[in-house]
Amino acid sequence: MEPGERVDLTDGAGQLAECVVTAASAGVLQLAVLARRTQARPDPALTVIQAIAKGDRGEQAVETMTEVGVDIVVPWQAERCVARWRGDRADRPLARWRATAVQAAKQSRRAWFPEVTEPAGTAVAAERVRAADLALLLDPEAPASLAGTAIPARGSIVLIVGPEGGISPAESDLLRAAGATGVRLGPTV
Repeated sequence: MEPGERVDLTDGAGQLAECVVTAASAGVLQLAVLARRTQARPDPALTVIQAIAKGDRGEQAVETMTEVGVDIVVPWQAERCVARWRGDRADRPLARWRATAVQAAKQSRRAWFPEVTEPAGTAVAAERVRAADLALLLDPEAPASLAGTAIPARGSIVLIVGPEGGISPAESDLLRAAGATGVRLGPTV
């Protein structure tokens, strides 16, 4: 970076500082703050309950979710997840998801960094569904499409994304009983 370039700083909790570089040397920047502002928390709040995926697919999903404005990501240990996060084996992938969310938020210049919660089972996912103003379960067999769904202007929205092997019938029943509505993204997804 060179003197005169613009830099925006955030604490990840809504505080923003618009700055300009005044001096730069190896590993050190001096900045002048031009303006400070507070950005309100996004409303409606969007939570994605994301089934834990194998490999780096989960991190890719977290990156994309962060870029499009998701506020809370819940790693979901669904019955049919290939990957399993248990005990000490949960620490490293969870840390990667959290680091990915922070990096993607910085790249996207978000004032609010998304929260990546502790891994959750289906019972916890159902609790989040019950508490939401709108809860949607991605289901390729659903008659309704996401594009045709009325989205509330305020409140909380939960979107549930299942595992590679699909959501089990028992999980689907539990989530729908808690208030989730099945929707599809398109004709085949």
